[in-house]
Amino acid sequence: MSGRIRLTLGAWAATLMAACALLPLVQPATWIVQAAFLLAVQAAVGTAARRVPLPRPLTVAAQAVVTVVLLTFLFAREQALAGLLPGPQALDRFAVLLQQGGDDIARYAIPAPLDSDGIRLMLIGGVLIIGLLVDTLAVTFRSAAPAGLPLLALYSVAAGLSDGGTDWLWFVLAAAGYLMLLLAEGRDRLSQWGRVFGGPTRTAGAEHSGTVAPVRTGRRIGVVALGIALVVPLGLPAMNGGLLDSVGTGAGGGAGGGGTISAVNPLVSLRDNLNADEDRQVLSVRTKMPDVSDLYLRIVSLDDFDGTTWKPSRRSITAVPDGTFPTPAGLSPDVKRTEVATTISAADWYAQDWLPMPYPPSSVRIGGNWRYEPQGMTLVGDHGQNTRGLTYRVESLDVQPTAEQLASAGPAPADVLRDFTELPESLPSSVPRTARKVTAGAAGPYDQAVKLQDWFAVTGGFEYDTQVQVGSGSQAIARFLRDKQGFCVHFSFAMAAMARSLGIPARVAVGFAPGSPQADGSVSVGLRDAHAWPELYFEGVGWTRFEPTPNRGSMPSYTLPDTPDSSVPEASRPSESASAAPSVAPSRSEECTPEQKKLDGGCASESPQAALPVDDDGPKWYALVLWTLAGLAVLALPLAPMLWRLRTRAARLGAHGRGEADTVPHALALWQELIDTAWDFGIVPEESRTPRKAAARIVRLGRLDDTAAASVHRVADAVEQALYAPRPRPVAGLTEDVRRAAAGLGAAAGRPTRLRALLAPRSTVRVVWAASAWWSGVRERAVALRPAWRKTSGQQG
Repeated sequence: MSGRIRLTLGAWAATLMAACALLPLVQPATWIVQAAFLLAVQAAVGTAARRVPLPRPLTVAAQAVVTVVLLTFLFAREQALAGLLPGPQALDRFAVLLQQGGDDIARYAIPAPLDSDGIRLMLIGGVLIIGLLVDTLAVTFRSAAPAGLPLLALYSVAAGLSDGGTDWLWFVLAAAGYLMLLLAEGRDRLSQWGRVFGGPTRTAGAEHSGTVAPVRTGRRIGVVALGIALVVPLGLPAMNGGLLDSVGTGAGGGAGGGGTISAVNPLVSLRDNLNADEDRQVLSVRTKMPDVSDLYLRIVSLDDFDGTTWKPSRRSITAVPDGTFPTPAGLSPDVKRTEVATTISAADWYAQDWLPMPYPPSSVRIGGNWRYEPQGMTLVGDHGQNTRGLTYRVESLDVQPTAEQLASAGPAPADVLRDFTELPESLPSSVPRTARKVTAGAAGPYDQAVKLQDWFAVTGGFEYDTQVQVGSGSQAIARFLRDKQGFCVHFSFAMAAMARSLGIPARVAVGFAPGSPQADGSVSVGLRDAHAWPELYFEGVGWTRFEPTPNRGSMPSYTLPDTPDSSVPEASRPSESASAAPSVAPSRSEECTPEQKKLDGGCASESPQAALPVDDDGPKWYALVLWTLAGLAVLALPLAPMLWRLRTRAARLGAHGRGEADTVPHALALWQELIDTAWDFGIVPEESRTPRKAAARIVRLGRLDDTAAASVHRVADAVEQALYAPRPRPVAGLTEDVRRAAAGLGAAAGRPTRLRALLAPRSTVRVVWAASAWWSGVRERAVALRPAWRKTSGQQG
C-alpha cells in the first residue's frame, strides 16, 4: 500500500472516529454509516485527483464540488437540476433545512430524534466539511499535525453538547484516530527519508532496524502523551461549573403530544441581572393577592445536582391542559388555599423560553405554542415561542400551611425521596457535617428546615453580596459556608444541598422575588428582582418555599414564631431593598433584617450560633502546588520541541561568543548546529555527503545570499580541517558564521516556514534517535549479562 493511500485511509478513519463523539446526541445512530460512506466517496475523489495529478487547489475544489453534489442528492434532489446540480431552489431548501435544524436543536433534548432532516443535514454536512479539511491538510498538503484542529473542533462541539458519563470514551477514540493519522504520516515520511532516520546499524541483519525503531518509539511517545492527556486533567482543579453556573444553555420542547426538554438558562445570567446598572422593568403584574410581598414568580426548578451545579433534569412535556391543572403533588385537601388571579405583561425586550408564573398554577390563559411540563408545573415555549411582549393570565393557588401541619407531615413517597435526596460523592464532607451541627436538637424535618433557613438568614453571620467571587468546582459550597458571603444562588444551592444531606427532598427554584408596588396598583418586577430560593417537600403540603437569603424576598409565615408580644413586623415584607443597588454590607446592618432578626432583641448582639465552626475541605497548599506544576507540565508539552531546540542552540553557540579561536570539538558542534538549523527550515540532511557538498546543497536549497553562503562554506572548511587535516588549525569567528547562515535561511524562507522552524523544529527528532539508541544499548547490555548471570548461578548451584 502506497504512503498516500495509507494517509488517506488514516484521515478518513480519524474523521470518523472523532465524529463518533456525536453519537450520543442523536438516536438512532444510523447516520454515522451514511456519513462514513459519503466520507469515503469524498476521499476517493481526492485520491483520484492526486493520481492525475491535479494541482492542489483543483484537488480541493473537486472534493468540495463532489461533497455539494452528494448533499444535494441526499437532501434537495427534488429541487436540484437533474437531481444532482444545486440551483437556486436547492439552495433555498438547504437554508430551510438549516433553519429547521437549528430550531430542532433548541426544541429537543439529548438524544434528539433522527427523523429531523435539518439535524441530519447538520450532522452529515458537518462531518463532511471536517473530513474535507482533514484530508486537505493531512493528505493533499502532507501536514497531518494541523489536521488535529478541525478534529478537535468536531470533538469539542460534541463534548460541549453531551451530558453523558462516557465522554472519556469518545475522547480516547478521537485521540486514537489523530494519533493513527500522525503515525501514518510519520511512516510515509520515514519511507521517503530512508537512511536519514536509520542511524548506524550494528549488524548486517539489521538493515531496517534504524527505520523501524523510530516508528516504535513514536508510538510509545504517542501512547505516553495520550495517557498524560487523560490522567493529568483528573488532578487539575475544575475550570467550569460551580455555584455561579446555575444552569446550562439551550431550551426545548417537543412537537405533538410528547417530547422531552433539557437544561435551560432561565435568566441568562442571574448575577449580571442583579448587578445591572439600570434596574429595567421585566414584568408588570396585576394580581388579586392581598399581600403582594408573597408574590414569587417561578420560572423553572433545578433538581439535578452533580456536586458542582444545579440544573433541570430531563423531563417529558405535554400539551397545555384544558381547564384546571392537576392538583400539585403532595397537597392535601386539609391545607388552606385561596384561588388567585394574576395578569402578567412581559417587556418587549424580555425573551424568556419559560413562562414566569406564581406557584402552583391551576390554569393559564395564553396563546401561541406553549407546552406543559407536569413535574415542575411550568410552561415552556415551543418552536421559538417566548415571552417577548406577551400578556397572559394565570390562576394560581395561594397555599397557606401552618407550622403544625408541616411539623406533622408524614414521610415522602419513595420516588420523591429517591429523586430529590440524591447527592454526589464529590460533595465535600463538611457540607453534611455542618448541616447536622446547625440542626442539632431539631424535632423533625420541618424543624431542621427552619433551623437551616434561620442560620443562613439570621444567626449565621452571612453577608449578602452580589460582587463576591466564591469560586467554582465541588468545593464551592464548602468555601461559601466558610467565607459566608454570597447572593441568592449561593444561599439556595447550599441550603438545598444541606437539606438533602438530612434526608429532606429539596430542589432550587429560579425566578423573581416580589417586585415593587406601583401607584396604579400594579407590581413592577425588575432585573434586580431575579432570584433563586430552595423548595423542600413535605407530604400533605407538597413543595414548600423557604427563604435563606438575607435582605431578599420575604420569609414565609409558617417559618416565623407565633409571638403576640413581639415587635416583629408582619411576616411578609416586600423586597424593595432587593430592587435597589446590590448590598455589600453585612446582614447585621442598620436595617436589622430579615424580619427584624426574627425575634425580639435580635438586633443588638450577634447570636452565639454565628460562631459555629465550619470545616474547610478546600485544597491544601501542597495540592495547589501540585496542580500548578501539573498545569505547567501540560502547557509545556506542546512547547517541548521549541524549548529543547533553544537549549541545544544555546549550548552549542553560547560557549563560542567571546571571539576566541574555536577548537576542533567546537567546530564539529557548530557544524552540527548549522545542519540542524537548515533541517528546521526544511533542508533534510544527507549524511552521505561531504561537508563541502553538504554546504553547497544548503546554499542552493536555502537560496542564501553571498554573505550567508560564504559563512556556510567557512564552517564547512573548518570541519574538513578538523576531520582530515593532520594538524587542524583553529579558526576564529565560526560562531558568527553560523548565526549569519541561520539569519540568511530565515530571510529566504516564508513566514509559515519560519514559524514551523521555531515552534516545531524538525531536528528535535534527534531526541527520539538518542532515546531509541539508549534503549537499544540497555537491552543489549541486559542480553549480554544474562548468560554470565546464568553461568554464575549454575556454578553456585
